[in-house]
Amino acid sequence: MTSDRNTHMATGCIPHSSTAAEVAEALSIDPAQGLTAAETEERRNRHGANILKAHPPANPLWVLLKQFMSPVVYLLLGAAGFALLIAQTIEFVAILAVLVINAVIGFITELRAVRSMEALRQLATRSVVVRREGRIDTIPAEQLVRGDVVIIDAGDVIAADMRITSSANLASDESALTGESLPVAKDVQPVAPDTLLAERTCMLFKGCAITRGTGEAIVTGTGMDTELGRISQLVEQSVPERSPLEKQLEVLSRHLIWVTILVAAAVGAAGMLAGQDVTLMVETSVALAVAAIPEGLPIVATLALARGMLRMAKHNALIERLSAVETLGSTTVIMTDKTGTLTENRMHVDRVVTGDGELDFDRESGRFLMAGHGISGTSNASLRNLLVHASLCNNASLGVNGQPSSGDPMEISLLEAANADGIERSTLLASCPEVAEHAFDAATRMMATVHKDGRNFTIAVKGAPEAVLERVKRVSSANRSVPFDRDQQQHWNDVCEVLATQGLRLLAIAGKTASKPDVPPYEDLTLLGIFAFQDPPRADVATAIADARRAGINVIMVTGDHAATARHISQ
Repeated sequence: MTSDRNTHMATGCIPHSSTAAEVAEALSIDPAQGLTAAETEERRNRHGANILKAHPPANPLWVLLKQFMSPVVYLLLGAAGFALLIAQTIEFVAILAVLVINAVIGFITELRAVRSMEALRQLATRSVVVRREGRIDTIPAEQLVRGDVVIIDAGDVIAADMRITSSANLASDESALTGESLPVAKDVQPVAPDTLLAERTCMLFKGCAITRGTGEAIVTGTGMDTELGRISQLVEQSVPERSPLEKQLEVLSRHLIWVTILVAAAVGAAGMLAGQDVTLMVETSVALAVAAIPEGLPIVATLALARGMLRMAKHNALIERLSAVETLGSTTVIMTDKTGTLTENRMHVDRVVTGDGELDFDRESGRFLMAGHGISGTSNASLRNLLVHASLCNNASLGVNGQPSSGDPMEISLLEAANADGIERSTLLASCPEVAEHAFDAATRMMATVHKDGRNFTIAVKGAPEAVLERVKRVSSANRSVPFDRDQQQHWNDVCEVLATQGLRLLAIAGKTASKPDVPPYEDLTLLGIFAFQDPPRADVATAIADARRAGINVIMVTGDHAATARHISQ
């Protein structure tokens, strides 16, 4: 559950379960005008700047003192004191020299790592577009306050927690909070108060990115009063555990202390019982205790860890504390997320099913294959019709001149498949301009676009197969359409089941022709086909897992996806 600081505003209004108008009223804001300069200043003074609590720069003195916070070092300091007490100057100097060398090595290595980590934490300042005093303005993200009206567009990184007030095909990548790769469709409708974070479709969260669409939203939480801020606070409050090496050295130190004391006492007592001088035996016992202390142990351990830290840095792994190197070396199990970690976090068309049969899509060559033979839209009307409608019912854009593609990963992959067959969305829109759009709705699980096509209108629909199959009346096949009867329904359900058990994500495409643009978009549809996508594994994952297994480390995949999808990626 979200902390009360963020969800419950002063009036008791819960943003995600209240209407946009109720949230605006609770924050005393007119979305059409935005905040005034006086209101902005007052709210910034009350809630603070929109920044996460930064870790203070590491104090070099504290980093130096940490080098002496070790049971073995305490033992050596005690031994140095005893050596000085019995006038063993050489032993005293030798022990201090070891401690100084050990501290210098650890201090220099850790301070360099700490400074590097601090540099990495410095993020570039982002700007946001807001409406204040009725004017549209661009301000630094740090200046956002509760009640600010933010103008949102595809590609924006959300700078605070917000309640959506208007939305046009809006979707947000929330993998930073939930770990799921697919963007979440957003709308203005409130949800139940106890709705999980990942299902709050009317909210936008700090640190997440807009993948498609436009909209407006009211800021409901800034800085540490955001979901990202709450996570940051939990991390800050966590107490770092000591590494296995630190624990073992502590146990060794305790044992050494007791063994040294017992041996020294036994030697002294034996000498005194044999009639030796008491002062001589005391000095002998102390000298024996000092000699028994392994002065070289700390410097050997520090050198080994420092060498490990440097070797890892050469492989782009930055370690902040020396002891963490040994902790990594003690790893026996790695639990890893699937999406974006084991996989590329990019959807690619793997297969296409039309009324004429199933086709494979070879992404490398950009060819569609049926039974091993190349097929194109020119020779296969069903395939071309499917690709045309998939391009029309789309809000993504492919990158040009080295620029990255933008939009929903699944929509981008549809455009890539269509482009491979020579179909470009810009060319289609030039001849069939879009006149209306029915944004994706979580209730219908579909979206539709309406295009002017001569005297008629073409309506392109895409959505979850189970949702689309409930609305279709015919199936396009071999330049004709056949009724979607019980046999056809069973056939397509079987197709979807087979593809799903192979770990593929599915998307159905349908369409129809209408005489006017305002007809209900999801009625009397013709099924054009189904796309099957896969999120391919990273190229270097197999090698990494093999290396881990050779090191005796078990790798466990953790994912919220269907078991069949996880099994497919594992294989």
